[in-house]
Amino acid sequence: MSHDMGIEGPRAASPQAQTPAQPPAQPTAQPTAQPTARNQSSSLRRALAVLDHVRDHADARGVSLTRIAEDLGISKSTVLRLAAPLIDGDLLTRDRETGWFRLGHGALRLGQAYLSSLDMRSVAADPLRRLQHVVGETCHLVVYDAPDVVYIDKVENEHNVRMASRVGMRMPAYRTAVGKAILAWLGEDDVQDVVDAGLTPRTERTITDPARLAAELERVRLSGYAVDDRENEPEVRCVAAPIFDHTDRAVGALSVSGLTSRMTPARVREVGPMVERTGLDISRVLGSSRPRPRRRASRLEIRSELRSESRSESRSESRLESRSDSRAESRADRGTENHGGGNLP
Repeated sequence: MSHDMGIEGPRAASPQAQTPAQPPAQPTAQPTAQPTARNQSSSLRRALAVLDHVRDHADARGVSLTRIAEDLGISKSTVLRLAAPLIDGDLLTRDRETGWFRLGHGALRLGQAYLSSLDMRSVAADPLRRLQHVVGETCHLVVYDAPDVVYIDKVENEHNVRMASRVGMRMPAYRTAVGKAILAWLGEDDVQDVVDAGLTPRTERTITDPARLAAELERVRLSGYAVDDRENEPEVRCVAAPIFDHTDRAVGALSVSGLTSRMTPARVREVGPMVERTGLDISRVLGSSRPRPRRRASRLEIRSELRSESRSESRSESRLESRSDSRAESRADRGTENHGGGNLP
């Protein structure tokens, strides 16, 4: 059995016996036994845990040695030993007066090198294909180039009908789900720039009123995903979610698109959270710190549920009243039969 760490022991001597006629073999130097190498990977993991702790808990002053030791369940001397090479590599720095730890400029250099190597299309490729495999509809990836979105990737559906979109195509942000998913998380000035560029209708369902667009973007923020309900192409519904960069700015979006016969309102509500989660997964790889939210209903969904409950309660009350009236009529009928048509006292 081989091991990644450690040194193999000396090989066993040959089992062949030596004859007496042969001169005795000169004693050979035996290899000096070496101590078992310490598992450096374990120390590395604990050092990285110290680095992660400083990253997550340090404020403007840093984080104290005591807190690191207590939170990680190790001694202060161990923290100092693990932090020493991190300080040497400028990944950590320690205040000479307070002894508190902060991230060093080496961490910034690593982050910049990581971000410079990222490409949204390559990062999103696998998640986009997994999503397409699950939902069975065409998936798109876009970046924002105000006031438009630009399609940079497309994974076709498994049906015969193809979407008219193509990689490299530009579309106005206001009338697409991907565009609204991005605009919902940009500033008012960005949205105003889109409005100033014109809200020209593409279909009879295209939003052309700035107030309606603002209300639509608010719904996107509440639900976590945007919907294009035949606003850009007749008989096509799209569901989209934003993609955030390391500054938590919405820089792109992904979507699921399909014919209305397949992308029904019920299907949209099912697919929406899946698209949102995929967008946040891609965002985390791009350096975003936005957490994955717990599923929350939009105000429209809540109002719809309340209306449904109210209608259900009304129907229940009506059924109860009807049953009560029926029982009363039945008792009255029996009383008429028993008492010759007179009323019960």
